[in-house]
Amino acid sequence: MATNSQPRGSVVVVGAGISGMQSALDLAEAGFKVYVVERGPAIAGHMSMLDKTFPTNDCSMCILSPKVADLGGHHNIEVLTLAEVTDLRGEPGDFTVTVHKHPRFVDLTRCVSCGRCEQVCPQEAADDFNQGLGVRKAIYKPYAQAFPNAYVVDPDACLQCGACVEKCARKAIDHNMRGEELQIRAGAVILSPGFELFDAAVRPELGYGRFPNVVTSLQFERILSASGPYEGHLVRPSDGKEPRRIAWLQCVGSREPRSGIDYCSAVCCMYATKEAIVAREHTPGLETTIFYMDMRAYGKGFEQYYRRAKDELGVRYVRCVVSEVKEVPGTRNLLLRYRTPEGIFREEEFDMVVLSVGMRPARGARELAAALGVELNRFGFCRNDPFNPVATSRPGIFAGGAFAGPKDIPETVTEASAAAGCVSRLLSAARGSETRVKEYPPERPVHKEPPRVGVFVCHCGINIGSVVRVPEVVEYAKHLPWVVHAQEFLFACAQDSLEKIRKIIVNRKLNRVVVASCTPRTHAPLFQNVLREAG
Repeated sequence: MATNSQPRGSVVVVGAGISGMQSALDLAEAGFKVYVVERGPAIAGHMSMLDKTFPTNDCSMCILSPKVADLGGHHNIEVLTLAEVTDLRGEPGDFTVTVHKHPRFVDLTRCVSCGRCEQVCPQEAADDFNQGLGVRKAIYKPYAQAFPNAYVVDPDACLQCGACVEKCARKAIDHNMRGEELQIRAGAVILSPGFELFDAAVRPELGYGRFPNVVTSLQFERILSASGPYEGHLVRPSDGKEPRRIAWLQCVGSREPRSGIDYCSAVCCMYATKEAIVAREHTPGLETTIFYMDMRAYGKGFEQYYRRAKDELGVRYVRCVVSEVKEVPGTRNLLLRYRTPEGIFREEEFDMVVLSVGMRPARGARELAAALGVELNRFGFCRNDPFNPVATSRPGIFAGGAFAGPKDIPETVTEASAAAGCVSRLLSAARGSETRVKEYPPERPVHKEPPRVGVFVCHCGINIGSVVRVPEVVEYAKHLPWVVHAQEFLFACAQDSLEKIRKIIVNRKLNRVVVASCTPRTHAPLFQNVLREAG
């Protein structure tokens, strides 16, 4: 700890996936100013790409969206996207962090995310959020619920034709925007840069990149998602037809001593099981087979989840290693060749194959560790203290999430809060020294006003939309007494949806609000905060 002065009451969190978001929210609520430095153009990381989470099969965005909204609107959190930490000087309690901020080419203070620029952009590029299963424009919004709720220009794809500049009425687009260097004083740093997926093309015998119906597990998540390229319809990329038989191949990029990846990625067994269960919900009668070496279901409720999939839900498990995937001429089906534990060679035909790819250290993690003087282990993950998993080799710097090794979402969130707890203890003397109190507009006394009710109904992908005819509910609500506004949202808890609700409350002078969405246990404070912001 710095001995020459009072410690700083601010913290830098590197990375804005679920780990970085949890650490930032914990610290901000504990009385610290937080700077979140995110390499990408939007926060939320890989979790925003998932359809469901195991072992509860809860909607990923239902868990994530409230946190995105809380973080994006928190008065003591400053989010810096398209930014990287390049240097760190000082000692615990008083660090100077150098951040390089890349140009977005869109002014965040002017962009209102109207989408007109995207409509006129002539240039397309692979949609990285949908894992290359579709295309996006050179000027784009990373995903529908993204924060910041603004567009960004892909400089590698942009033709600089000027069409978007001419269309933008708010003059938010500037192709001459330059990067900048920032110096941030902070008492501690938490590193949560996340992870990368193993590149399945390194295993050519499995057909990825050669056969269109061989996809990665994250691509399959986007296929299942209501916000994905196929709007939640389970279809094959090659021809748009519903598959009848799907196979999952485990340990692709995990437990491979030949490749120097002789560690388990911790999540693949369970996410393959989850995907097989959810796929069967999308397509009744679907045959799902998981080819595995060992089933590792060691988390809370995981063994029961696996047993239920196997014994009750009809997911088939075959213990073997698939040696080769071939494409069947004409049908584009896949032929799998494998050897059973009894030594018998077999071949089976499937409509699709999903490769359960493992976790790798995040892109740029090695450079980040070198710049900050943090040691890595032989795999490229952060070397931590066995008795304090969130402590790094440099005092005052802590690690969260998959930066310290592969782990699932619950464990990631737990360690993120642990890292925040360590920082809170380290900087306890500076608590509240750099924060401010949020100010709300004066509350309007509405008890004597005639009711003006607003009704907002959430689709929540297929979670609500598959069992409730949402458009009909909205239409019905419009004709109920005192209702002056009724509207549906794909995700009511998303940052952009919350802002729309706030504006509608103000513009329509609503004094009663009904939100039909997920349980109030998790979402009530979020919507109540919107009401306060609307007066």
